Amino acid sequence: MTTYKEIFGKYVKNYSSDPSSDIEGQIWYNSTSGTFKTNLNAGAVWSAGGNMGTARNNLAGAGTQTAGLAFGGYDGTTTAVTEEYDGSAWTVGGNLGTARQILAGAGTQTAGLGFGGYTTAPSNATEEYNGTTWGPGGNMGTARYTMGSAGTQTAGLGFGGDPGAGSPFVTNITEEYDGSAWTAGGNLNTARKYLSGCGTQTAGLGFGGVAAVPGPATGATEEYDGSAWTTGGTMNTARQRLAGAGTQTSALGFGGLTSPGGLTGVTEKYDGSSWTNTTSMATARQQLAGSKAGTQTSALGFGGVDVAARTAATEEFTDPLFSTKTITTS
Repeated sequence: MTTYKEIFGKYVKNYSSDPSSDIEGQIWYNSTSGTFKTNLNAGAVWSAGGNMGTARNNLAGAGTQTAGLAFGGYDGTTTAVTEEYDGSAWTVGGNLGTARQILAGAGTQTAGLGFGGYTTAPSNATEEYNGTTWGPGGNMGTARYTMGSAGTQTAGLGFGGDPGAGSPFVTNITEEYDGSAWTAGGNLNTARKYLSGCGTQTAGLGFGGVAAVPGPATGATEEYDGSAWTTGGTMNTARQRLAGAGTQTSALGFGGLTSPGGLTGVTEKYDGSSWTNTTSMATARQQLAGSKAGTQTSALGFGGVDVAARTAATEEFTDPLFSTKTITTS
């Protein structure tokens, strides 16, 4: 008779409590409940996380699903508020030195980078976060807001955006940060703003946005190799004011505003060549932020504007989610 070990490659183990496992089909015996149990793949899910202390839109994000960072934005006025996420709840961090909205973010919760944005005019200011306070970094060469971003505190990438002057109020400029100063990188092939990005300074990804004002949203994707941008696969849902996480070959894009003007919670996965749809966010929204250092399988979306108003809601993306099931004869 064929054994479970021969089929699955593992023995049925005995536990007094259910183990934490991400192996689909693994079977164990729970001696406390006297039952056999297994893990089943429930697929990709967005689940509710803890609300931010300050509801806001046009904010920036960084970090991971269990160590997220939210800063700046608009809560009825332009704000400098920073909040940190521990995987379940947000707590207040140190304020930005300069309150601003529609800024860009990169890095982690303890080594964050915030740059550009809008105060009473486009900003070129850069600030660095150490987990407690923000300090000044080198100014960008071109002041702008609504740009895409990627990278880390010492190897950041900012691209596209709105310089605030000259029709059609979009730019294709790319700049690279080395931890102290910004230098010019290769231009985007398509100038645009309200796009998202992820990845690293030498393997970046830019997607979505709008290329003219007024103009329809785009699903165009571009890949950066550290010097030049090349065209990637187009998103299935064209949109602007979206968020993203992951790497150039394993990215996640979610939320945003479609054309004409519809909020969306659609979530797509990028594999380095094409986008595929996965589970949508529970609440469609635009002008949100994401965990830039998160992954395609574990990301965070927070803030923004939903159908009612600006929101403090946080959602956690997990793919796949494994659930424990008791094995029965029925």
